[in-house]
Amino acid sequence: MALNMESLAEATSGAVGSLLSTTILYPLDTCKSKYQAELRAHGQAKYRNTLDVLLEAISSRQVLSLYQGLGTKNVQSFVSSFIYFYGYDFFKKLYLKRSGFKSIGTRANLVIAVVAGAFTVIITQPLDTASSRMQTSDFGKSKGFWKTLSEGTWSEAFDGLGISIILTSNPAIQYTAFDQFKARMLKEKMKSKRGVESSPESLSAFSAFILGAVSKCFATCITYPLIRCKVMIQSAESEEDGEDEAELKARKTISGSLRAIWKKEGLMGFFKGLQPQILKTVLSSALLLMIKEKISKTTWVLLLAVRRYLFLTRARLKSS
Repeated sequence: MALNMESLAEATSGAVGSLLSTTILYPLDTCKSKYQAELRAHGQAKYRNTLDVLLEAISSRQVLSLYQGLGTKNVQSFVSSFIYFYGYDFFKKLYLKRSGFKSIGTRANLVIAVVAGAFTVIITQPLDTASSRMQTSDFGKSKGFWKTLSEGTWSEAFDGLGISIILTSNPAIQYTAFDQFKARMLKEKMKSKRGVESSPESLSAFSAFILGAVSKCFATCITYPLIRCKVMIQSAESEEDGEDEAELKARKTISGSLRAIWKKEGLMGFFKGLQPQILKTVLSSALLLMIKEKISKTTWVLLLAVRRYLFLTRARLKSS
């Protein structure tokens, strides 16, 4: 029971942190996604950077369109983060219990993170696909969740599933690094409170922010070419792309998107949009982990208070 309560607290705090960070940074995410989704030869690109996307929204009086797909994205972020953090925390504690080890090694931590991430992706992929299509639609022409998915086949709702599973290595690397640094920083604190019933120690907001930013930046740089391919695979078909049906179909595969990038944009095309991607993901992950740390501690204090209250109430009933 205690194991489930701990996993539930981790999952809830992680999901709330993801929801808040996604909402705060959503306009930046929309600009980044539209910039990444554009595939044109050098000199013909509509957007030179993400600022051009923002200026287009302002000049066309479609600023609110920067929030198109926010509802779907929030549902996807909340559900995926809840499933991920619950699975990650549950299996990590189960591994420690079965193995008898006091701490988890880097290799085992990475494997558990990848498994939790793959399980999460399979369940939430339709939401991810829909939100990406809504974000990359032309300003003012985004459609609702059901209409976005119903226009294609059921298999198209899982566009990018393969690359999404591969990209589970990104959060796996991030959270593994974060947990290892966190464990070292809190080691002395936990020693001083050994044997005393209290809520688990947590990082300060500043420490969580810095560790989250550094770990996510490293993971993003390594996996970025695949990140851009995923956006292209899931993006909406713009009226201005000028691609025929065969080109669009080929671009919906990993190999096809990689070839298209190389053909039209060259080597540097694989890293187009890297700076806004790092800015968005680092801020998002840092905010998520910072919020999660503070909510997790508060949740544990509340759970501890409830447990003590129930214990005292039971003791009084027995004595009477």
